[in-house]
This record gives sequence, structure tokens and C-alpha cells, in this order.
Amino acid sequence: YESEKDPDFWKEWAQRTLKNALTLQDLNKNVAKNIILFLGDGMGVPTVTAARILKGQMSGQNGEETQLEMDKFPYVALSKTYNTNAQVPDSAGTATAYLCGVKANEGTVGVSAAAVRSQCNTTQGNEVKSILKWAKDAGKSVGIVTTTRVNHATPSAAYAHCVDRDWYSDGDMPPEALQSGCKDIARQLFENIPDINVIMGGGRRSMYPRNTPDVEYPGDKKHNGTRKDGRNLVAEWTDRVKDKKGYYAWNRKELLSLNPNDVDYLLGLFEPGDLPYELERNKETDPSLTEMVDVAIKILRKNERGFYLLVEGGRIDHGHHEGKAKQALHEAVEMDRAITRAGLLTSIYDTLTVVTADHSHVFSFGGYTPRGNSIFGLAPIVSDVDQKPFTSILYGNGPGFKLVNGTRENVSTVHYEQNNYQAQSAVPLSMETHGGEDVAIFSKGPMAHLLHGVQEQHYIPHVMAYAACIGQNKDHCRANSGSPSLSHISPTLAFLLSVKWLLC
Repeated sequence: YESEKDPDFWKEWAQRTLKNALTLQDLNKNVAKNIILFLGDGMGVPTVTAARILKGQMSGQNGEETQLEMDKFPYVALSKTYNTNAQVPDSAGTATAYLCGVKANEGTVGVSAAAVRSQCNTTQGNEVKSILKWAKDAGKSVGIVTTTRVNHATPSAAYAHCVDRDWYSDGDMPPEALQSGCKDIARQLFENIPDINVIMGGGRRSMYPRNTPDVEYPGDKKHNGTRKDGRNLVAEWTDRVKDKKGYYAWNRKELLSLNPNDVDYLLGLFEPGDLPYELERNKETDPSLTEMVDVAIKILRKNERGFYLLVEGGRIDHGHHEGKAKQALHEAVEMDRAITRAGLLTSIYDTLTVVTADHSHVFSFGGYTPRGNSIFGLAPIVSDVDQKPFTSILYGNGPGFKLVNGTRENVSTVHYEQNNYQAQSAVPLSMETHGGEDVAIFSKGPMAHLLHGVQEQHYIPHVMAYAACIGQNKDHCRANSGSPSLSHISPTLAFLLSVKWLLC
């Protein structure tokens, strides 16, 4: 850009940023009527940076100077992600930390570190409650939206207490665990907190009796129900809420035909397993994350006491595990779109929004690429060791390791920009691993300034609860905690905010 050659361009930009930063000296200490957590599964800092560049390049820009919606949040902290028994964590132990406020062992959800993975008899007495439960107990509406199965690691820590994240249905559990009285995660979704207002994602097959054909793929046996107990959890749920404005949807058309004003309970299960990657989504049958978030907020915000919403961009993680950086980064861009939509439907005066990740990945991009280089492109030089080109994006380990005639594959002979290209890795593994470094926490809204510095991951829900006057910290709350104080802003601005909210 020609303008960048002028020093004044940079000075004026910095001055605008400074002016904006000075407005943050008046802290937003309102009560958070609404609290939203956006969780990018596997969205480490390199993923955020690369997604920013991709977002810009998708709209014809160089990309580096682009701002993601999460980049616009005024407060950023770092989260230490280790599990009680793992230096490099998994999604279950981390979910227990940022949802229940307690660090835990890898592979376990909604139980303390006294519980041992896969050992059913260590469950009882070690259950820990989540912020979704704290919010429900305070009279708020609550919701879960994910691009994975609704009984996957991240969402399950919001409602389940399970010593094994893989116990999706009773068909996935060992007989001794069932005999000892442990419950599968799908069952706990409907029994532990029976009145969750909005549940959207995938995971149909865990809800139906074994060998029940799937509604969307009746001829494909791998999508059949998996339950051994013969229960149809969807039918049970539908029966329970049919007189309470409850609706079940299994495709995009059904979802978007609903009027949120007439819905108090929504169960949306759009696939037998996880939802497809955004790049592969059938736009007729499966909703986008943004569309699901839009419907969820419009249903939840009708409650005068506010709401708690957990949103997971869950397949960023899957893309990285498969070495498919293009899939992962497009998932991250879609989650950023959903963050934008949530911002339009809510106000920073009464809504605390937090964006973070559970853990990182061994994903990186480098190689002295020039400005505006395709994020999926080649580095400008060849290796001075094996004289071959290399992509900017690389993984520390994973399925992209490939030798041709005993040496590294020449990437210029393959389509490295295609959707499912597996970037080269240093160590061959069938699945790429998580990364152990700290991840970012972006926040805006009431009490967002408390998410600062370098913090333990389990600190996050304690701040969110403090801001909303739910859970254990209520001493600072006024009697009228149901409505945030807008006393320090002008009546005109308060009126305009109200009008904006109504128009959305």
C-alpha cells in the first residue's frame, strides 16, 4: 500500500488507537445481565493470527492489517492450559477448568482431579458444577451451541459429570462402568439439568436405540443409533417440552423456519456425529455456526434475567489434528463471524463476552513470507539443506510427514492450496497433537478488565460469575442485580442502546 510509506500514516493510526485506549479508563462495572463464552477448540495464538490473515485475504486484502472481531475486544489475557496431570492438556480437562472453575485430569469432564479417567467408582463425590448450572440456578436462560457433537468434550463439561469423555452413549461404555451406575454423557445432557433452553450441534446417533436408522442417512449403517438401553432421548425430550414451547429440529430449514419469539426450548441435532467443516457444509441441510448463534441469542434474550451461552467452534481442533490447516482456519473465520453476529444482538453495557481457546496445536507459519503472501502459500526461498520449496504453514508433528525416494516431498508438485491438503510435519503421527503454550482470552463488557495478565484457565468462569452476580461471589451485588446500572452513561446513550437492542 502506497500510504504505508508515509510515516504519518503510522503515527495517525497509533494516535487513533491511543485515543480509543484512553476511553477505557472508565471501567465498565455494570452487572452482566448476559454472559457469552466463545470457545475456539484448539485456537492457539498462531491460529488466531493466521485466521486474521485469511479473513483479510478472503476480502481481497493483504490480510496482516485486518482485524478479526475478537481483535477488537479491549482486554486480552493469557490462559495457562495445563491439566492437573498433563503439561499439554486435552479438551475435557480444560473444559472442566473454564466451565466449572476447577482444574482436572485429562479425559474427564465435570469432575475434580480426585476422579481418575475411566474409573467409574471415582465419580461419586467428586462432581463439580458448571457456570451454566450457576446461571440456571439464578433464573437465567442457558444455551449450548457447538459444531461438534453436543455430547463432545467441550459442551459436556457444562452439564455432565463423567470420568471418561468418550462415554458418548451407553453403547460406548464398558459393562463394568454401567453396572457400577455410571451414566453416559448423552443421557446426562437430558437428565442432569433437564431444562437447558437451547442445545444445538451434532450427535444424533447417541440419542437413539442401537440399529435405529438415522433420519438423514437411513441407508448408512454407520450413522445408526448406538444406545443399548433402548431409549429414544429425542422423543423423551420432545414429549417433555411439547406444552412448553419446545421444538426439535434436525436440519437448517426446520431451524430457520422457527420464530424465536415462539420458542422457549430448542433442541437442534443436525448430524449423527459432528457437523461438517464449514468448507464442506451443505448449505441446504446444515446451519452455519453464525446461524445457530443468531437463533440461540434471539431465544435466550427474552428472559428478563438474562442468559448464559456457551458457543464452541469445535472443529478448528479437528482440522489441525488432521493436518488440514485450511479447514481449521476457515472454521476459525466462521467462529469470528458468529462473534460479530453476537455483538450485533447484544450490548457491551450489559453483556460480558469472552473469547478463548482450551489449548493450542503444534501449528505454525513462517519462512520469511512477503507481505500479502497467501497464508496457504510457499515461503519465498527453497531450503538450503534439501533444495526444495516449503509451505509457510507447517506442523511440529502429524499426518503430513511424507518421504518420496527417502527425502522430503517436493511440495511444488502437489496442490498445497486445496481444502484437504495436509501440511508437512517434522514427526510422523496419524493425528497431530495439541500444543502446550498459553492461549489468549479476549473479553469485552461488564468486568472484562478482570481478565488481564497471565492467569490459570480455571479463573475464567469465576470472573464471569462475579460479573453476573451468580455462583459463589455475590457480596458485591446490589439488591437490583437483575438490571445493570447505566448511571455513568448519558440517558440519551442509554435510550439509543435500548432502541438498538429492540431493532436487532
